Order: sequence, then structure tokens, then C-alpha cells
Amino acid sequence: MASAAIPPISIERWRSTRFGSAAPTPSVRPVRPRAPACPAPLPLPDAPAIFPWLAPTLAPGEATIWAGDSRIVESMLELLYAGVAARGGRISLVEGSNRFLPYRIGEIGRALGADPGELLERIRLARAFTAYQMVAMVDGWAAEVRVQRPHLLVAHEVPELFHDAEELPIEERRPLLAHVARTLGTLAHRTGLPMLVVLADGIARFPGLTDGGPRLHDLVRARPQGDGAILEAYRDGRRLSTVRRPPGQLGLEAFGATNDREVIAWDGPSRPIVRRSRSG
Repeated sequence: MASAAIPPISIERWRSTRFGSAAPTPSVRPVRPRAPACPAPLPLPDAPAIFPWLAPTLAPGEATIWAGDSRIVESMLELLYAGVAARGGRISLVEGSNRFLPYRIGEIGRALGADPGELLERIRLARAFTAYQMVAMVDGWAAEVRVQRPHLLVAHEVPELFHDAEELPIEERRPLLAHVARTLGTLAHRTGLPMLVVLADGIARFPGLTDGGPRLHDLVRARPQGDGAILEAYRDGRRLSTVRRPPGQLGLEAFGATNDREVIAWDGPSRPIVRRSRSG
């Protein structure tokens, strides 16, 4: 499904989220915002070249939005999950659209030299099926982060469950999403972790995100082009072109390519990861 068009965006307009502190009272020390932690750097493979391209788009304590063609965004997300986990990184994921495909992620991790089972253990998934469950999960996310100490936070299609008019009255949608946005902002600020917010259909579906949500570091938009895709990073105007390749075909990274055209096997059928036994 093609995404809605995204107008040009001013990153600096969103870098003004404020985190207030309580006013001092007599004989009571003023309350100060908690200083962000110093998390370990986000581990990413050096190859293929898509990983070094993505690394500058993610920043500690701030959010990056992925938007655009949902098919491309989902494939890129699977690649990011596998890449971080293959390097020993841990991911904490809040899922709002039920699109997490462990076998695809495990197969990509195998191609990167990781054991699929061990790789998937490094991804902590919390899946909501109603808007109210999503609110509760986001409210409790900070406690999960303190225990698991992940390297990357991912809020995947959080507002999708809030747009069901039969389940959630329209008059409740905006206040609840605004509350979720503020909670995500506080979480990113206090943990100092990079946060990826996936909104394939655009920012307009998440009211309150630009007003009270996390400070925005970058926005990456994906759109199809021919047999491949174009990725655009709004912060510095960088672009990356990808082309489709059949399973098993070597990409440019196998030959040490250094240009900005990267070959990624997105949207291709997954190879089986279990070998069938023969009778007799």
C-alpha cells in the first residue's frame, strides 16, 4: 500500500520539546530533570553499506521517524533488527500492527553470520491488540527498559490501533495519543537511547508527536523507484538507492563497492531455514 505524500519538513521545528521541572518549595530542594543515562553505542554491522548509511540517522535520546512505502519500510525494519541483534545488540519493540515476522528476521541474521535462535532472543517484543493495551504498554515501557537494558527502542505503528472508531471513540483518540507521545518523549530523554518511530502512512496519524513527543533527530522516507527503492534522510539530505535482487545473488557489498547504490534483497521470498529429513 502506497503511503501518503509527505511534505518538506523542517527538522529544527521539532527540536524544541521541553521537559518541565517542578517549582521549588520552601525548605525543599528543587526537582531537576533526571540526567540521561550513557548507553552503549548502537551496534551495527559494517557491511552491507546500508548499515553505515543508517547509523547517522539514529541518535541517543532522540527519535527518528521512518515513513513512506510500507513494503519498503517493513523490509528495512527487518534488516535493522537483524543487523543490531547480529552484533549482540538488544532491541525493545512495542508493536501496534502485528507485522513482526521472526523467520524472515532470523534468515537475514543467518546471512549476517548470526545464529537465528540467539538473534531473536535479543529482540523483546510487546504486542498490543487494542488502543488501551497500547497505552498500558507504553506507560510500563520504562520499567522494561530498566530491566533489559536495550540498545534501541522501536515504536512500530503505535497509532494504528487508535483509528478504529468502533473500539475507540473519536473524542478519546487525540488525548490518548497525546499522552502516549509525551510518555515516549520522557522515555527517550531519561534513558538516552535512540528511538525509532515507524509511521509508514505519515506523521499526521500520530497527533501530539511533534508537540510533546521525543526530540526529533531525523526523518527517513522510503519510496519505490523502478525495481528498487530510494531512501531519503531529511536531516542532511542524503539519499540511498537500492535495487531488488533474487535470493542467493551476490550484492555489491561482496565486491567491496563504495558508491551509494546498495543492493538489498528486500521483498524476496525467504529461503527455508529448516532442512527436511529423508525417510529411510
